[in-house]
Amino acid sequence: MKISKLKKVYFLGIGGIGMSAIARYLHAKGVKVFGYDKTKTKLTKNLEKSGMKIHYQEDVNLIPEKIDLIVYTPAIPDENLEKKYLLKSGIPMKKRAEVLGWITKEGKCLAIAGTHGKTTTSAILTHLLKVGGVDCNAFLGGIAGNYKSNFVPGRSKIMVVEADEYDRSFLHLDPYAAVITSMDPDHLDIYQDGENMVSSGFGAFARKIQQGGHLYLKDGLTLRKPNGVNKSSYGVESGEVCARNVKVKKGYFHFDYCFGNKIWSDLKFSLPGLHNVENAVAAISLARLVKVKEADIRRGLVSFKGVKRRFEFIIRNTKQVYIDDYAHHPTELSAAISAARMLYPEKKITGIFQPHLFSRTRDFKRGFAKALDRLDEIILLPIYPAREKPMKGVTSNSIFDLMKSKNKNIVKKEDLIGFLKNKKTEVLMSLGAGDIDTEVKRIKKILISK
Repeated sequence: MKISKLKKVYFLGIGGIGMSAIARYLHAKGVKVFGYDKTKTKLTKNLEKSGMKIHYQEDVNLIPEKIDLIVYTPAIPDENLEKKYLLKSGIPMKKRAEVLGWITKEGKCLAIAGTHGKTTTSAILTHLLKVGGVDCNAFLGGIAGNYKSNFVPGRSKIMVVEADEYDRSFLHLDPYAAVITSMDPDHLDIYQDGENMVSSGFGAFARKIQQGGHLYLKDGLTLRKPNGVNKSSYGVESGEVCARNVKVKKGYFHFDYCFGNKIWSDLKFSLPGLHNVENAVAAISLARLVKVKEADIRRGLVSFKGVKRRFEFIIRNTKQVYIDDYAHHPTELSAAISAARMLYPEKKITGIFQPHLFSRTRDFKRGFAKALDRLDEIILLPIYPAREKPMKGVTSNSIFDLMKSKNKNIVKKEDLIGFLKNKKTEVLMSLGAGDIDTEVKRIKKILISK
């Protein structure tokens, strides 16, 4: 199906971050966009303001007539009334990932994959390209601070895409070049184990890269080089392209970017943390592939405003700091906490963590406990279930009981604000991919009032 032939599209689960990016792309192309989601959010309100028609009740009577295509997300359960009806309707029905694959085949795709780091890396790359005069389209897994959106429109054929490993979605892409930031075990409900995730997931994705294209693989990861594809490792202080001499100066990270026999000295970068320096190295490397100049890369790095909920400063002053972060895997938690430690080595760091998914808590409870033990104090919330039903014996206590910290608390979400009223915090972090972000404004209000 050609995207140019579409006139009316219906999105089942339009409020998802990946779904809404495609909805915005089609809307910008003149397609009439309609959709359903169970919850009205700031994101869906913005979609409605732009002219899309969205409803929030499972009601087949609200589905418009003469639809050309239904786009759905696997997050919509099979018992959803609209999904049941549409499956029998005979209207073409495609997963979000398939439609993204169609769209990117119309251009030159630069794909960022990895169990973590892909949203930030994609957003950095998008900004470097825009600053460098490459007017790309970008489909992001978060709200980019510079563009206030998860879809960034452009007129060129170059498309920056966050390549999602969940449900093997990224196998619908055929990128010209790609980055793989990490391959830590995750989504074991799909892949069963880490070894299968690497072979049938990331290995298969790497083989989708076009002949003559390029793969940038984080140094230390092992993946067979696809035939006819150039492959380079990248990292911090290691890899064929890498950052060296990383330093913190007045709240900014500075580093040298080294590739081949060349060095770009003292690049200044706005985001904190070694993991973000690593993400910047990957983004710079792809930007170089499409001929972005050094001067533009320097300007782009320092002017990059980050991604919403990726080490996002909600409060930042001499008395108190409040950071909100999407971290929902042990490796991500460790990276976020380490970044805070580098910036505030003398301050007490308190974390609020909401585990995401029963299956992920079951599979990585020891990793979560170890990562959270790096905090000076932890406030642990109940598990956010998302698409899952409860699992016997799997609760936040599964993590809590394994922690060595003497300063740990389990608090119900509805009691969180009351608990924080009596707490003195220096650096506070809210962490997780569930609905903890709905508490950010209230937490900020409490902190400011102290």
